[in-house]
Amino acid sequence: MQLSTLTALMKANGCRTIYIKSLAANDNRKQQVYFGGNFSAINLIPFKEIITDPGKPHIFKAALDFSWLTEDGALCKAPNAQLILYPQYPEVRFSGFLSGCINAPSELMDEKLRLSGRILFLGIHPEGSIIGYICHPDSNIANEVTARGELPKKGVFHEIGFDSHPVDNEKELLEELRRIHLQGWIRSKRLGSDGQLLPCEATNCGGLTLEAELGIIPNSKSEPDLFGFEIKQHNVTRLDHINAGILTLMTPEPTGGFYKTAGVEAFIRKYGYPDMTGQAGREDRLNFGGIHRIDNYHERTGLSIILLGFDRKAGKIRDATGGIALMNLNGEDAAVWRYSEIMQHWNRKHAQAVYIPSISNKSPDLRYRYGNLVRLGMGTDFLLYLKAISAGQIYYDPGIKLENASTVPRTKRRSQFRIKSADLPFLYHKMKTVDLLA
Repeated sequence: MQLSTLTALMKANGCRTIYIKSLAANDNRKQQVYFGGNFSAINLIPFKEIITDPGKPHIFKAALDFSWLTEDGALCKAPNAQLILYPQYPEVRFSGFLSGCINAPSELMDEKLRLSGRILFLGIHPEGSIIGYICHPDSNIANEVTARGELPKKGVFHEIGFDSHPVDNEKELLEELRRIHLQGWIRSKRLGSDGQLLPCEATNCGGLTLEAELGIIPNSKSEPDLFGFEIKQHNVTRLDHINAGILTLMTPEPTGGFYKTAGVEAFIRKYGYPDMTGQAGREDRLNFGGIHRIDNYHERTGLSIILLGFDRKAGKIRDATGGIALMNLNGEDAAVWRYSEIMQHWNRKHAQAVYIPSISNKSPDLRYRYGNLVRLGMGTDFLLYLKAISAGQIYYDPGIKLENASTVPRTKRRSQFRIKSADLPFLYHKMKTVDLLA
């Protein structure tokens, strides 16, 4: 196999990029293959879902759609390939890659070989499948990789492009944001599900207008918005005050606790409170809102954030079956977001994010203007997210209500995890500010 042949086969099978890793002697089927000393590997390696095993509460598992590429160009499915996340260290390892696969490279991955310098290639398809290939350190293809010199690094991996001039996603994104900044004031709008341009007069139109300019159709998929980046707009009073304001990070529904077992109406009746604005039409309404932080029981709801199974001092998950919980002083679970599910959402959607400040003007009509100073968050980790909750930087600020409570009840759900703009750098391994006009 030559490197040109390998990359051509990967491309022909729909892969968008290729990651490589030089394997250590103990990277084998018995000891598994080391993918990094944190959870950032799952930002790069697509997986089906993260699950926990009640019999093994110290680990997470994530199944992969993985196939080996053989020397004759055929694909051999490895049905048991998976990532194992060990939160107690923390680290991620690749496992099960030989099991059930007839033409797998068993000799090169045998624990008795103990050969360092083997190169593992991972071709990544945009729809989530992975094609693997491994070569001997003395092979022609290994020598070709060495001759390439220093390659772009992402965690424990290096990236090989298909072309001599690969697409620079960051550059493409910044050029689009520069174009939008130079337009000045933009009339508020949004895109419909069919891509049709529609008017927008709601309070969240700043983000929808920006997405419309970028051609992003609003959806609830847990995937980045554009060029591999999550697009996050936030309101400021001045465009150069990029650290001002509050941002909503995620709006996931609880997956456990009383909220899940009894339903949202019962949850509001138990933990909510009568609307306090005194406005007409709100007399028969119950609310569940207000800022909920760790170590602080809310005066109206009686609930506080508790991190179940998380060692706050060490910054590690001790029980993978735990989660972010709202609990009262009696230890009752009002609502729970399991770590396995919220981690999947966070890492997939926020691995790379761009934060764009905006200001609005309501006269003569609703318009928005987007700043030239934007921030790029590069490389996140779910443990950083939990540490930010533990420090009180991320808080729960819901907008849940029950209207017509005594007649024909109607509920509205909105669970929001929010953060001050100034605290965003705590969520990323690297954050930089870019002037679009520089």
